[in-house]
Amino acid sequence: QVHLVESGGGSVQAGGSLRLSCAASGYSYSGYCMGWFRQAPGKEREWVASIDSDGRTIYAVSVKGRFTISEDNAKNTLYLEMNSLKPEDTAMYYCAVDVSRGFCVSSQYVYEYWGQGTQVTVSS
Repeated sequence: QVHLVESGGGSVQAGGSLRLSCAASGYSYSGYCMGWFRQAPGKEREWVASIDSDGRTIYAVSVKGRFTISEDNAKNTLYLEMNSLKPEDTAMYYCAVDVSRGFCVSSQYVYEYWGQGTQVTVSS
């Protein structure tokens, strides 16, 4: 059973930084995609960034240049480095994994496994 656990959320002021982590266990696939999503109160969940098993990354326009997704395969951990945070980045952040394909797409509906989320709050 795939298990994902996020950590690293918190409260920061605008312009600050946070690093989210997602510890993964229970799977070993040669081709996969791991991604970060977020959901603000009253809004739909939106895709943030993804990285595939070959290390290729894609980003939402709203975070490109400010956020960096990476992974440590030895630790089975996914990261999201968030810099220059804005109040509009406030949301619950989730990691997810798609084990059915070896490339990434932004649609949340293809990701089969999800973590419980970690809250990020950015104050102005």
